[in-house]
Amino acid sequence: MLLFTTKIVGWKFQSLKPLLSYYKNTYCLARALSVNVNVVEVENGLASIVGSKYVATSHAICEQHSHDESYHRHLLPSIVVWPQSVGEVSEVAKLCTAHKMPMIPFGTGTGMEGGVAPMGPSVSINLTKLNEITDLHLDDFDVKAQPGVTRKQLNYDLRSTGLWFPVDPGSDASLCGMAATGASGTNAVRYGTMKQNVLNLQVVLADGTILHTAGEKRRCKKSSAGYNLTELFIGSEGTLGFITSATLRLHGQPEMTKSAVCSFPTIMDAVNTAMQILQCSIPIARIELLDETSIKAVNNYSHLTHPEMPHLFLEFHGSAASTGEQVDQTAEIAGLNSGSEFKWAETQEEHNHLWQARHDLWYAVKAFKPGSTAISTDACVPVSALAEAISHSAALLDESGLIGGILGHVGDGNYHCFVIVEDDQAKLVESLTKAIGKKAIELGGTCTGEHGIGIGKRPLLKEEVGEKTLKLMKAIKCSFDPLGLMNPGKVFS
Repeated sequence: MLLFTTKIVGWKFQSLKPLLSYYKNTYCLARALSVNVNVVEVENGLASIVGSKYVATSHAICEQHSHDESYHRHLLPSIVVWPQSVGEVSEVAKLCTAHKMPMIPFGTGTGMEGGVAPMGPSVSINLTKLNEITDLHLDDFDVKAQPGVTRKQLNYDLRSTGLWFPVDPGSDASLCGMAATGASGTNAVRYGTMKQNVLNLQVVLADGTILHTAGEKRRCKKSSAGYNLTELFIGSEGTLGFITSATLRLHGQPEMTKSAVCSFPTIMDAVNTAMQILQCSIPIARIELLDETSIKAVNNYSHLTHPEMPHLFLEFHGSAASTGEQVDQTAEIAGLNSGSEFKWAETQEEHNHLWQARHDLWYAVKAFKPGSTAISTDACVPVSALAEAISHSAALLDESGLIGGILGHVGDGNYHCFVIVEDDQAKLVESLTKAIGKKAIELGGTCTGEHGIGIGKRPLLKEEVGEKTLKLMKAIKCSFDPLGLMNPGKVFS
């Protein structure tokens, strides 16, 4: 029997069902059913480690830590704690393990698949107080950042060095959170995803063990030394351990940046343009597709005047000569696909406004119906299958009658569908997102290119990787976290 005190507002026996269901359906975790959890003892123990002012059980704070930017809503965490150091994270993990209390890593809360939503009584461990940037090596193009450091903060601190970190998922996410979800975003076509830009991770396991996935102080650009544990933790979504620092690969700031938008009569014209740009090996930095609904939302929200047609948002990096050549080649390809002339961002302010408008699309779509809930699903396919995948998603969206739009990081085959959700449309939206993911898998792609599995895509993971591979994933999970305390209920159903 699980023990809970009346101090924790809102807990009822009914709330234990998601947690019990998870334990019953995840192998190697059955022993967790027989333990007693006394929340007051856990709270007092946490206070002795981090100080009472860094432990909270109020409804408002627990509610803040019960969800991310997705529509997934489950339960509140029992306790929220803010460790101040890696050592404290380790001690917190040891305490929770001793009490068999589930643990959920929490950063900026900008995830899109419910990765921080509690499935049962748990401790939400907010890592934002660990916010140091250390070990900057300008000659080697690398730096170490703790989980409280966001990508914008890092680039602000690097602004005078000539270096930058280009992985840009849109939101100002924490860098370690980006590693945990395998994030990528708008610059992936040129600079790669988190997997290509993380050299080493410091990790705290559920039992408090502190380790470095590539070995302590290792920051070389490549290695053949044993298993690649760094990439194992990238995309693990907090189910294997706490990422408490990431050693990151930096890049030189481009000499020149040019940004433009171009409109097209149809989505397929825009998609074909993107595909042909890649086939011609033009080293474009960003190429983003927005359909007409997305453009309408962006215009309304960011006070722009783009024609309500499908658009490509483009960015070119390099020298004056190289960017000029890229622009000429891209313009020619766009023209062959009925694209308009480029509309340029002439100043840095216009450039910032253009891309901020693109990054604000999520909020722009929600603004169609203030106070509404929205979802964003993502999938990724081989670039040659992108036209079919997006056409299929657009048809599904049109047939459903739902309000939504399509955005694509079309340079690497990744695309998103944004949908506004009314109270009575949850099943319809769930069916739509499942169909989009299944189509991507059918085309040789994945049900998630960057959001992760979280809660919403657990059934699709089995379909994508197969029963044998899923069983091996669960065995890996069990070896790192035998009691199933790290972010239970995520990734595996």
